[in-house]
Amino acid sequence: MVRLLTGLLALMSSCLVIAPVNAQETEYAIEEVRPDIYRYTAGSYRSLFWVTEDGIVVMDTLSTEAATRLKAELDARFDVPVRYVIYSHSHYDHSYGGEVFDEPCVTFISHDLARQSMEISGAQTVLADLTFADEMSLTLGDETLHLQYHGQNNGAGSVSMLIEEADLLYVVDWIVVGRMPWTNLEGYDIEGMIRSTCDILAMDWDVFVGGHASIGDREGVEHYLGYIEALHAAVRDGMLEGKSLETLQAEIELPEYSDLLNYDAWLADNIGGVYRMLADQNYILKRPEVVEGMQSE
Repeated sequence: MVRLLTGLLALMSSCLVIAPVNAQETEYAIEEVRPDIYRYTAGSYRSLFWVTEDGIVVMDTLSTEAATRLKAELDARFDVPVRYVIYSHSHYDHSYGGEVFDEPCVTFISHDLARQSMEISGAQTVLADLTFADEMSLTLGDETLHLQYHGQNNGAGSVSMLIEEADLLYVVDWIVVGRMPWTNLEGYDIEGMIRSTCDILAMDWDVFVGGHASIGDREGVEHYLGYIEALHAAVRDGMLEGKSLETLQAEIELPEYSDLLNYDAWLADNIGGVYRMLADQNYILKRPEVVEGMQSE
């Protein structure tokens, strides 16, 4: 195992906060989740880094400011360089800041679709040097990081990252433990989220780290899956009955999931997001039987 630099051991506790300059700034923190595997928090965002004898793997750079702070901490704390930067998906709020780590010894990795989307859209970050279509594994020392694509769910080319020997899984945006999915689900595919989350639960892991919210376990992910399945079903069934969005937002309640953070604030927006997706992707509102039901509501 990689050893922390002499004299800095006392600074690394289970959770070390990198204090902001003033109270208005984003709070940054580093905590060790498993031996040599650390979660990096930048406000409401979370990334992961893995320290090995062969170098450091950074999973998501988040932003230029977050990446700059992280690189300074890595340079100060560890006696091995960053070797890989992996983007979880194409969205800028998880992939910007790559230039901070852009050095000859660093390889940038993403899914094929993530790189294509970032290139076509003119994303202002470093594009991947190495891409893959379905799955890919990196071996550092005697440990393996497995990357896998599960289909469309959020953004382009979103992948899971499993550090196999640690039984730790990192997934960004399309699974959030202990919290509701983001407001109106802009950029999401609800049916893809369900399929992908089912895939995740078929995999072998114990600890879940997400791009937002809490560290969790299988029970937390199962609870989240139950919510998005129930949300999808409630909106779909209401639309098939010809009910309007306003009616569904007034009627749908899922009290068994009211423990999720932002349930009261975001439920109506979640309903609206699923309604929009079902209308756009499945043409539900164009079906003759639904049109008839809407006219009679």
